[in-house]
Amino acid sequence: MEARVAQSAARLARQENEIKLLSAEIERLKNFGCLGVSPSLEGLRDENAKLKYRLNFLKKSLQEERSKSTKSMININSCLQEIFGAAIQAAYPDLENPPLVVTPSQQPKFGDYQCNSAMGISQILLKTREQKVSPREIAEKIVKNIPANECIDKVEIAGPGFINVHLRKDFVSKQLSSLLINGVQPPAIGKRKKVVVDFSSPNIAKEMHVGHLRSTIIGESMSRLFEFVGYDVLRLNHLGDWGTQFGMLIAHLQDKFPDYLSVSPPIGDLQAFYKESKQRFDTEEEFKKRAYQCVVLLQSKNPDFIKAWNLICDVSRREFQKIYNCLDITIIERGESFYHDMMKDIVKEFEDKGFVQVDDGRKVVFVPGFSVPLTIMKSDGGYTYDTSDLAALKHRLCEEKGDILIYVVDSGQSVHLQTVFAAGQMIGWYDPKVTRVAHAAFGVVLGEDKKKFKTRSGDTVRLIDLLEEGLKRAMDKLKDKERDKVLTPEELKAAQTSVAFGCIKYADLSHNRLNDYVFSFDKMLDDRGNTAAYLLYAFTRIRAIARLANIDEQMLRKAAREEVLVLDHEKEWKLGKCILRFPEILQKILEDLLLHTLCDYLYELATTFTEFYDSCYCVEKDRQTGQIVKVNMWRLLLCEATATIMAKGFDILGIKPVQRM
Repeated sequence: MEARVAQSAARLARQENEIKLLSAEIERLKNFGCLGVSPSLEGLRDENAKLKYRLNFLKKSLQEERSKSTKSMININSCLQEIFGAAIQAAYPDLENPPLVVTPSQQPKFGDYQCNSAMGISQILLKTREQKVSPREIAEKIVKNIPANECIDKVEIAGPGFINVHLRKDFVSKQLSSLLINGVQPPAIGKRKKVVVDFSSPNIAKEMHVGHLRSTIIGESMSRLFEFVGYDVLRLNHLGDWGTQFGMLIAHLQDKFPDYLSVSPPIGDLQAFYKESKQRFDTEEEFKKRAYQCVVLLQSKNPDFIKAWNLICDVSRREFQKIYNCLDITIIERGESFYHDMMKDIVKEFEDKGFVQVDDGRKVVFVPGFSVPLTIMKSDGGYTYDTSDLAALKHRLCEEKGDILIYVVDSGQSVHLQTVFAAGQMIGWYDPKVTRVAHAAFGVVLGEDKKKFKTRSGDTVRLIDLLEEGLKRAMDKLKDKERDKVLTPEELKAAQTSVAFGCIKYADLSHNRLNDYVFSFDKMLDDRGNTAAYLLYAFTRIRAIARLANIDEQMLRKAAREEVLVLDHEKEWKLGKCILRFPEILQKILEDLLLHTLCDYLYELATTFTEFYDSCYCVEKDRQTGQIVKVNMWRLLLCEATATIMAKGFDILGIKPVQRM
């Protein structure tokens, strides 16, 4: 930590020094007369303006740096990496990119963190220099070069060369106090970036089904995480709102509601409407021809056909929004139609750069490393999903200026998306060393029979039905626990939606997204184990501790500024360290986009809190009268810190806890 603080202080000092130098330079230019009106001094005036701009910029960044350094939660793992990185550099200055491995210790007897770099360095010295040096000897050399810092109490070398790190209690106590005073602040992560997240993406005229659940939930949570750390996030819904299927839908609309231009058609069940039009398309040759003519007229932007298209899209939008409201999803619609006018230029760009080949009338692009080419124009002159995906990629990179692009799309699209990304790189739209373009793939939702989740009749499960079933089961669970007898109707309703939608989201997010997972209401509503039900109940119990001790928020805030958090009991110490691991958990997810790590952490935090609460009295009562005789305020502050971190974790996962359950 000392190394990080020293680094920050040095950066601030450099900026302050530059401000002094720039201020002096501006004074020099003033004296020289550059602020006068002499035409011969035009260049000096420009220089002065630039210096003033730079000065203002530096002053602003200095203020931001100071603000961040005092409020940001510290990533202890990163601090230790900086400290050990400096120690390894000092011990082995000629070693290029030495391994830097710092992890939390699994057992208290091995300290709080471990640096396991010595073994890797030993291997490098043997391979590159033919020097046989024992890892333990390397560890000793590293330890001797650890710079002065405020977070390490002591280090011990164990076994073949593990360096066990013990943190200072006053350092941990100070960080917990900062958390309680400033709230959960994002860790400092450097330059603000623009992030584009593509998720949900249902098709117009088709209902959202269980297959859309994962993309919607994962994408929303990723967006929340990027927003929390201070990035500018654009959430995009790449709707399937364009294509040949609209020809048959519009033709069917004309037949069924001939006055659709003047009277809004009462399409109640769009899914049934779609099935009817598809059946006609497959069986009626005349209807099929008319459907193709409708596509041509739609793509030529005929006003009547654009109105018909909008009517159909609006019916779907209303249905989608019901689901987004239930799940608290925020997303901007930008479907395939948005990119339609760009596709002609995409084809031309690939042609101009010599990447297009003609295959049986189709225009295709072969991308190195991929056996299947992208078809950017069909033989009839129409465009494809490949063309629209390339247009979307270019727009997000070149118009939206995205620094990070995340596509939350099922694993089945992996090869397609990797080919599109590689094509964008090949044509020069982005450099992967500068811009991150990632496919956040996910597996399928399975039923309890371990097969694709279907209804009993074999149909795909409608998402709205699933959510309604969740609400029903959540209410049944609450009534089984007789919560309807102690909660007001409003509190019961809030608890129902919190449990129902929280459990559905958590069941998804708590599994590694790369794997398939089994959807089971019984398991997700179980209040034992790693479930939202358990965590939500734990959260309400923690929040109730101070309330039952008659300690309000104002008293807790005052105590946070005045009390020293004592961490003498082993369970206090364990809980304090667990709370402060939150920033390193977030950092890991920003790197690998695996949200189950946050779920695992929240479960670990809740179970660690239970251990603490069972061993350490927060509120002591008279056994005879039940009267409160003593409130251990520092322990109540540990309760508050735990709840604060849990609340932010829930927020990132899109789960809404309640104060009473």
